[in-house]
Amino acid sequence: MNGNVKVDVHLTGEYPKGARPDLNVDGTIDIERIPKVLYVGRPAFGQAESTVGIFKLSANAEASRIQVKLGRTSVNTIEIVNGLQKGDQVVLSDMSAWDSYDRVRLN
Repeated sequence: MNGNVKVDVHLTGEYPKGARPDLNVDGTIDIERIPKVLYVGRPAFGQAESTVGIFKLSANAEASRIQVKLGRTSVNTIEIVNGLQKGDQVVLSDMSAWDSYDRVRLN
């Protein structure tokens, strides 16, 4: 419901201090782990299996728009299929106000 899934969990071993019956906790369930995948945090816009324009940072306090092919997605991250390399830094915030520009200077 609302992006949340209710699961029942059985803890083994000694319970953490403060644990009590019917305690609500937030957690992450890993359904799949994929080795050797390049990924970034999920950008403001961009769906799985799509190509998006993302601003890539350069050394001179500027960012240039590049096309990036996205792959599979999770709650927090998205796979990079093509367009970025390990170590590249990108702007994940909403940059739609600058859609008509290919480069922006960052302060």
